[in-house]
Amino acid sequence: MRAARELQLKPRQFDLAVQLGEVGTLSGGPGGRLRVAREEIDRHRSSPGFPEALRSRLWVVGTAEGAELMGIGPARFVRLARGGCFAPVRFYVNRYRAVVWHYLAAEVVEFADHSPEMLKGRIPAVLKSALEENPDRRARGWRARRLDQLSARADGPWERAAVLAAVLDAAELARAVTDPAERAYISALSPALVTARPGTPAVQEVIGRLVLAQDPDEIEWHRECLVTALAQARAEQPVPGTDGNPAKRTGTAAPAEPACRVPARDKQDRTERRGLWARLRRRRAPDAFQEAP
Repeated sequence: MRAARELQLKPRQFDLAVQLGEVGTLSGGPGGRLRVAREEIDRHRSSPGFPEALRSRLWVVGTAEGAELMGIGPARFVRLARGGCFAPVRFYVNRYRAVVWHYLAAEVVEFADHSPEMLKGRIPAVLKSALEENPDRRARGWRARRLDQLSARADGPWERAAVLAAVLDAAELARAVTDPAERAYISALSPALVTARPGTPAVQEVIGRLVLAQDPDEIEWHRECLVTALAQARAEQPVPGTDGNPAKRTGTAAPAEPACRVPARDKQDRTERRGLWARLRRRRAPDAFQEAP
């Protein structure tokens, strides 16, 4: 891709840059693909430290490298990640069908700088309590991150509703969206949380579980937020080809709007904290910034 080449990024780095909003995109590319405006490419190329500064923000690490950056052992790093102290940015499924999580190096270092008390000594009570409540929050954290990313790129109210629906299975979707026409429309708009799925059925099964909300409270939250998003979408624009009144089509009253209020997300702060990138660069020379295996 031309934009990736001009930004001196590998394909997976470029995909991550788009997901994180580091590289802004426009719709309307060939085949409906996203495209990058010339001005956006020029903005990055003229930025101080290009391309190393951009690559550093996209630097991903696994457990071993993340633990090294934080100055702790791998076992402690895994506990922090499972407890939800920082969310994975992506994953892959290895040949043993085990999920291998990757994290942004910048977020790992930032957590270490902000929470040194979590890095040594006895496991803090707050982390122990979190692990007792949910022994592994990594998939949940990754889903939340992906929904934020996809919601930011949604073009309209129905697209935003479809993003929330993407983590609900068929039964939960039917509970939230009782009207068949609306449900079909949302399903057609629903984005893929994982863009490329390997062909083996075993790996597809693992990924299929990861993309769906699992915990009852997570399912309930997304279902209620979807109902809220539906009410907003109906108010702005009915489903194409319908009269905009689901109660008439189903013979039942439309579900009431729940108390869910999704807070607006501020645009990711890209200001480099003093000493953060210097610390990253001391750990690894700029020309050695690579993707984790």
